[in-house]
Amino acid sequence: MELTINHTRKTFDVLPETLEALMAIEAPQKQKGIAVALNNRIIPQSFWAEIILNNNDSILIITATQGG
Repeated sequence: MELTINHTRKTFDVLPETLEALMAIEAPQKQKGIAVALNNRIIPQSFWAEIILNNNDSILIITATQGG
């Protein structure tokens, strides 16, 4: 199973079932300051547990950084 995460193809033996499960793998320490788009659609964090992932989905993860 494959996903494109931040423009890079990533292969999974078992695809994470939900966006929340993927984020636990990809950004386990980040709880705030994250924006996620699934197939070019922004998904609010309150919906991550409800969003089912499919093979070949495209995910963009943006994290806020400090500074200017």
